[in-house]
Amino acid sequence: MEPEFSVIIPSYRRPAELVRCLRALSLQNFPRDQFEVIVADDGGGGLESVRDFAVQSFSQCVFVTQPRSGPGSARNLGASHAKGRYLAFTDDDCEPSPDWISTLAVTLRAHSDALVGGHTVNALSGNRYSAASQQLIDFLYDGFTDSGRFFTSNNFAMSRSLFASLGGFDVTFRLPAGEDRDFCSRWAANGPLIYSPAALVYHSHFLTLSGYWRQHFRYGQGAHQLLKRMGESGRPPIRVPSPGFYFRLFASPFKSAAGSPAQRLAMAILLGLSQAANLCGFAQEAINQWRRRPARSA
Repeated sequence: MEPEFSVIIPSYRRPAELVRCLRALSLQNFPRDQFEVIVADDGGGGLESVRDFAVQSFSQCVFVTQPRSGPGSARNLGASHAKGRYLAFTDDDCEPSPDWISTLAVTLRAHSDALVGGHTVNALSGNRYSAASQQLIDFLYDGFTDSGRFFTSNNFAMSRSLFASLGGFDVTFRLPAGEDRDFCSRWAANGPLIYSPAALVYHSHFLTLSGYWRQHFRYGQGAHQLLKRMGESGRPPIRVPSPGFYFRLFASPFKSAAGSPAQRLAMAILLGLSQAANLCGFAQEAINQWRRRPARSA
């Protein structure tokens, strides 16, 4: 009998993190014979010991490999090998909670045409940069209406047939963030996006100050690529944030009861830094695309 869910995990040179992800999936309270695990190795290799662990932990587990092509392509590869009615995506540095699949299943059984996004929790509470990055995602999840909603691909699920009809992830996006929002934008044109905050995933993405800047700089570059792509396809463009958006973003840490006043101020400063990096990345990508434009003939 074919499984109801196929859990797809793109992975690149993070065997220790992948083991933790698989261990969390092995603790799911969903029937073991009703989900399969597909690890899509994005050309990193070195997963032999992980494969042995996975085979012992799951009744249905597949490892597939491709040359280094990026996580979007790896997700598509995993989906092409899936047998489940539904696809659930997470990342190798994530640990789904025990009721993750069962929670997604409740929503998808009631809304089979929906893209269902769960809630991601920063698992590195002592890392202020990881915490700030997740704070930004939480703010965006809470602030966007249905017309602008998006989910990150480390915690969402949908019908396998609808994923295929949409063409999966657009692998021409060279940078992160753009492919997630592009996928959600294309989905929103055909079906609903439903937020299921009870579907929890714990994310352990370690960041330094320089890594935090690079992450949000790349997000800005990806946003420019997405804006250009949406204009070319005739889809409504992503909204330009209003001044009120930035005021609410910077004020959000002070509305939380967590942390001291100094910690809340530090969080607000880091959120501001993320937006500065995003703007710089957006501008850099605009310059790059201007330089790559075809020269006009005389």
